[in-house]
Amino acid sequence: MKIAMISEHASPLAVLGGVDAGGQNVHVASLATRLGAQGHDVEVYTRRDDAALPERVPLARGVEVVHVDAGPPTSVPKDELLPHMDAFGADLRRRWSDPAAAPDVVHAHFWMSGIAGLMSAPALGIPLVQTFHALGSVKRRHQARATRAPRSAWPASACCAARWTA
Repeated sequence: MKIAMISEHASPLAVLGGVDAGGQNVHVASLATRLGAQGHDVEVYTRRDDAALPERVPLARGVEVVHVDAGPPTSVPKDELLPHMDAFGADLRRRWSDPAAAPDVVHAHFWMSGIAGLMSAPALGIPLVQTFHALGSVKRRHQARATRAPRSAWPASACCAARWTA
């Protein structure tokens, strides 16, 4: 299968322990690597956070990380990426409009990746699945003072459903 993963803020190439680099980065890298080892072609789409990054970087056998231009090519906290998801989704839709480039399935990681996925995959007839990795209501309950997430993003699932299912 040709599998696309969207991980807008959590690049599998990130150095662990940095800001916004942890569990999701590890999970996406591990899942993509395992799928590639099983013979699938996997592309992980993540936001370009450095102008010097090449568009494509091999990660493992059958796996490439694709840097998408969405917002400034600098480090941006994940809680400030929502305004750039329209550009992210539009870029994916443009790429996948060519049937030769279209994946068989899209797997979005985190709620903002889901927005980019909803803007691109369904309109092209591509199945879309999503892993939230965290829920806004739980984050608000346990980390309200520490999080910078906009209140409009809570709960994330309601935000996505209300905006993108019409």
